[in-house]
Amino acid sequence: MPRQVFFYDQPERFVAGTVGQPGSRAFFLQASARGRITSVLLEKTQVAALAERVDEVLDEALRRSGGQAPIPAVAPTELIDTAPLDLPLEQEFRVGTMALAWDASDGILVVEAQAVLEDAEDDEAVELAFDDEENGPDLLRVRLTGAMARVFAKRALDLVAAGRKPCPFCNLPLDPEGHLCPRQNGYKR
Repeated sequence: MPRQVFFYDQPERFVAGTVGQPGSRAFFLQASARGRITSVLLEKTQVAALAERVDEVLDEALRRSGGQAPIPAVAPTELIDTAPLDLPLEQEFRVGTMALAWDASDGILVVEAQAVLEDAEDDEAVELAFDDEENGPDLLRVRLTGAMARVFAKRALDLVAAGRKPCPFCNLPLDPEGHLCPRQNGYKR
């Protein structure tokens, strides 16, 4: 089946968001522009890693440019987006691999999220994931300004931090009804 590439060049909106209650939330990346919405499903750890890496790449690009790159040091408050995900929320694919690149000539951060390859062998999956052929995995490619990227990273990190509180004894997440704490010999906390 031919690859679908969902391409957004400086979208109106690019956010990480969730559906559900802490402990059973589904995490999404969502890009939208001119009435078109693309939503892809991913894991909480992928959201955290992506947000942290976006900040690192932006910091490095700013450092290498001697402070001349069009990148704010922090997310501009006037651009911060706290709205819920856009509807309809239709999952295009589950994210397997992600990539980031700073395009210094345009002053743009490129974010790519590729679909999981479910039926390929491990070596074949790695080879296909980095191949840009028309029969590769589906792909979401988004080009963001430095300010848009900082806003994305802030929201994503806040989203991850808003999950369940950790147990003070074992650091595992606490459910509303408690959990069986290994540090308390299995007693419910």
